[in-house]
Amino acid sequence: MVLKVPVYNTEGRKVETLEIDEGRFGTKVNTALLKQAIVAYHANKRRGTAATRGRSQKEGSTRKLYRQKGTGYARRGPIRTNIMRGGGAAFAKTPRSFRQDLPRKMRQKALDSAILAKILGRNLVVVEGLELTEPKTKFVAHALAKLDINRSCLVTLAHQDDRALFKSARNIPDVTVRAAAELNAYDVATRQKMLVTRKAMDVLLRKPA
Repeated sequence: MVLKVPVYNTEGRKVETLEIDEGRFGTKVNTALLKQAIVAYHANKRRGTAATRGRSQKEGSTRKLYRQKGTGYARRGPIRTNIMRGGGAAFAKTPRSFRQDLPRKMRQKALDSAILAKILGRNLVVVEGLELTEPKTKFVAHALAKLDINRSCLVTLAHQDDRALFKSARNIPDVTVRAAAELNAYDVATRQKMLVTRKAMDVLLRKPA
C-alpha cells in the first residue's frame, strides 16, 4: 500500500501529491505502543518530590503513654503515632522517581504510529514555500488560515536552526513548533493537526538507522 499525501502551497492550493512507501511508517497504527509512549511521557514529567513526615521523623518520646490495662483510657502507643494530634502520617509519602524508560526503537515505532494516524486521518498537511528570512508571524498565521487550520497544530521544521520560522510560529495560540529530529509521539498525538514543511517531510521520510 502506498500512502498519498497532498502537498499545498501557502495559499492553500494543492501543488502535488507525495507518495509514501508503506515500509516507512507501517500499515497499521500500534495503539497499545502509542498509549505506552504517551503514559511514559506523562510519567517522566512528574517530579516525584511529594513528602510527608512519618512516625520516625516526628519529635516526641517513644514511651508508651499509658499502661495497657487498668487506666480506663484507650490503648495508646507512643505520642508519635498517626492517630495522635501532631503525630506522623500513616503511610508517609517519600520522594520517588516515576520515570519509565522506553527503548529507542520503541520510541521510534510509537512516533511512526502517531504520524501514520495523522496521515490516515488526513490531519497531516505538507506545505511548500513556508520559508522565511526574518520572523513574520502574520505570514504564518495567514498560511494556517488558508490551510483551514484553526485548532491545535504541530508545526514541524526541517532543522533546529530555522530560527525565522520558529519565531514566527511560536507566538500563535495553540501552535507548537518542533524540529523533525525533536519529534515525539506525545506531541504528534495530542495536536489536532500536524503541519510539515516540505524539507521537514524529506527528513521524516529518511528511515532512521
